[in-house]
Amino acid sequence: MANKKKFYVVWQGNEPGIYKTWSECLLQVKGYPAAKYKSFPTLEAAKSAYNGSYVDYMSSGTASKKPIISEEARAAIDFDTISVDAACSGNPGPMEYRGVETESHLQLFIQKFPIGTNNIGEFLAIVHGLAYLQKLNSKQPIYSDSKHAIKWVHNKRCNTKLVRNAKTQKVYEVIARAETWLRNNKFDNPLLKWETKAWGEIPADFGRK
Repeated sequence: MANKKKFYVVWQGNEPGIYKTWSECLLQVKGYPAAKYKSFPTLEAAKSAYNGSYVDYMSSGTASKKPIISEEARAAIDFDTISVDAACSGNPGPMEYRGVETESHLQLFIQKFPIGTNNIGEFLAIVHGLAYLQKLNSKQPIYSDSKHAIKWVHNKRCNTKLVRNAKTQKVYEVIARAETWLRNNKFDNPLLKWETKAWGEIPADFGRK
């Protein structure tokens, strides 16, 4: 099977730019002190990355990759918030969710489950975020890109149709704890809808689309 085509962005090298082959990229970075480069699956992604910053795509530690946000979008976003998101490989399938600082993209928490759905993950992520902020005595808003999950949280019920069996027992136990937390706790944190079409992917996105 032929190798998939890649495009290489060189932010810092002999001649910064976009290259179509690894050999061309290597000429620009080999022996160059602190060279900064990365491969991308499409030319469009490479162009977007090249117009941004190396640190947006290669953040270290627990900070996630930062998508490029337009100045117009930045004016509309409240950055004194946290953002949550979920990812699911199949629906249902292996599921995880996490929360990050909206401005810095620093990861605050992450949870993984052997099986679940994306909507369940989005719901649990918001509740986890609320409990996390409550411990800090913080009234920070939470961004989610799921209107269903936001509604479920306000209704204090995860309205999932996931089949309940031995494989899904663990996630149902966590759902029950989350629903109990919502019934027993009051929160003033605004739940805000992240406008993906206008702002791009939410900062907590796992980047697997």
